[in-house]
Amino acid sequence: MRAGTSGRIEAGAGLVLRRWAPSDAAAVMDAFAEPVMRWQAAAPVDSAGAAGRWLAARAEEWDAGAAFAFAVVDGADRVLGNVAVGSVERRHGTGWVSYWTTASARGRGVATAGCRALAGWAFGDLGLFRLELGHRVDNPASCRVARAAGFAAEGLQRQKLVYDGVRHDVETHARLACDPLP
Repeated sequence: MRAGTSGRIEAGAGLVLRRWAPSDAAAVMDAFAEPVMRWQAAAPVDSAGAAGRWLAARAEEWDAGAAFAFAVVDGADRVLGNVAVGSVERRHGTGWVSYWTTASARGRGVATAGCRALAGWAFGDLGLFRLELGHRVDNPASCRVARAAGFAAEGLQRQKLVYDGVRHDVETHARLACDPLP
């Protein structure tokens, strides 16, 4: 099913990727209330207004063809996380993958299933060839997601990110359209 038309992708295990909707504001606010999530957005998502702005930005990026963010939901349409491909560069066929899950969804394969489904969609519907992602080296759970979703480790970017005045190394991963399915 083409997400460009319906905005829905079956991810397996009862999970679906769908476009974010304005009605998801409470779920977004709840997700970003966790301290571990504070670096997952450019600005704090600490109010209904901020959640609405976060959702509006995802819709604007989608409409511009610059980034495509999906809510990962269960059979009851409960938000469990987010997967996205951004920094879409059509000339070279590349994009940058990001993901997060709610506290209740962690450790259940939600991010892995979401990333696998997103990659299939990005390679098929978007026609991308190379997907990249990065994670702080002090985040082994994110590394496990990347590897399980078929993203091979490629290198280390020394002190790339800074949070609260501390610099963090980032391990980069990539998956190519011609790579075997994970």
